[in-house]
Amino acid sequence: MKNVLLLMKKIIMSYIILYGYNLIAVNFNMVIPINVITILLITFLGVPSLLALLLLRIVII
Repeated sequence: MKNVLLLMKKIIMSYIILYGYNLIAVNFNMVIPINVITILLITFLGVPSLLALLLLRIVII
């Protein structure tokens, strides 16, 4: 039960981090979509995965 609560907390924090990033990035047209894959990447890999997603977004555009 303790592990499930910890995982839920990390998922919620990942969503908040991605949402906060998107609030700032909307001015620069660098929005990363909020979906299951991006939330799980940030949940399990942390902030470096957010930077990797941003780098992928820059390279693709």
